[in-house]
Amino acid sequence: MLVGFSSLVLSSVQVGLGEVRYDLNHLVLGVLALTLALWIARQRYELLQQWYLVIYALTNASLILVMFIGTVGSGAQSWIGVGSFYIQPSEFAKLGVIITLAALLSRRDASNLLGLGTALGFTAVPWVLIFIQPDLGTSLVFGAIVLGMLYWANCNPGWLVLFVSPLIAAVLFHLLLPSWLAWSALMGAIAWFTLPWRWFSTILATAINLVSGKLGEVLWSLLHDYQKDRLILFLDPDKDPLGGGYHLIQSRIAIGAGRIWGQGLGEGTQTQLNFIPEQHTDFIFSAVGEEWGFVGCLFVLVAYLFIFFRLVVIAQNAKDDFGSLLVVGVFTMLVFQVAVNIGMTIGLAPITGIPLPWISYGRSALLTNFVALGVVQSVANFRHRLKFTD
Repeated sequence: MLVGFSSLVLSSVQVGLGEVRYDLNHLVLGVLALTLALWIARQRYELLQQWYLVIYALTNASLILVMFIGTVGSGAQSWIGVGSFYIQPSEFAKLGVIITLAALLSRRDASNLLGLGTALGFTAVPWVLIFIQPDLGTSLVFGAIVLGMLYWANCNPGWLVLFVSPLIAAVLFHLLLPSWLAWSALMGAIAWFTLPWRWFSTILATAINLVSGKLGEVLWSLLHDYQKDRLILFLDPDKDPLGGGYHLIQSRIAIGAGRIWGQGLGEGTQTQLNFIPEQHTDFIFSAVGEEWGFVGCLFVLVAYLFIFFRLVVIAQNAKDDFGSLLVVGVFTMLVFQVAVNIGMTIGLAPITGIPLPWISYGRSALLTNFVALGVVQSVANFRHRLKFTD
């Protein structure tokens, strides 16, 4: 339903984008990807657990390959050209990391530091390869996937807070110094109550958060100017209305103009006059809001809600930890992408270049999402079923 609806939206958005039939391409690939997903659903997902090291190696190899023969687009070297078809390995890497983490955490969960450290170590390699492309959006998705799967694998919630604390400390350092100091002290307290070697862990956690304030400046310098603008200007896009804030300003105008019922397919002024860049990919939700209104946006949100609810049910009823973790990884990936994409079009999140699943035009992303659902359905198909006898 989402792919079909997206094709309608794309048929309107593609006006002024050339002769490429984005709507037809999206629909055809969606049908093919759905067929592939149904075939995957009939295969036993346990085979992935046996081949997870091969999958992990292929994931990293593809990310290394893109560094040498990759094509630059939107400021990142993320695509490999195969004829007229461009493959984005970082999209498939999301599923590769989910499979790898599910296999590792099903053998040794994250309730101990060894299991946690193993999972983080395996994730670090593809994450670094994606970050240096630089693909900030996908690297954030990786972080969300890891946190969700670690939580499901019985990781201490305090450890998860400590895991993301340096990033928060770097932000607080530039906003309000007293809050940065208080946060560092709080992380020391959490380390005292949750980690072994209390004195050493407390001092280390506090020091890391104190140092992260300056370390954040180093990481900030690694970002491109357009990425810095995206992260800053979502708070006040009017500071640069013709530059970094342009996307958000025009997107909010479009969504607001749709009101309740929308202006109608092909009738949105912002959409038809091509005011919003990348509207067929990252900013397609603004076209939904303008031409289909609040009702159209609500339809999209409810459709996602049904998918997410179904994923939770399958994860709870999986027959083993590996299958349950696979589903939770897919769930976390999709929820994060939907929340950030819709949030950035209405000004609640920075613009990070994360596509909207099944709606944004992007062949690698669409294929990855369908393959992920095929794996999830395999977990559902091969679960233990209750049998009642007389």
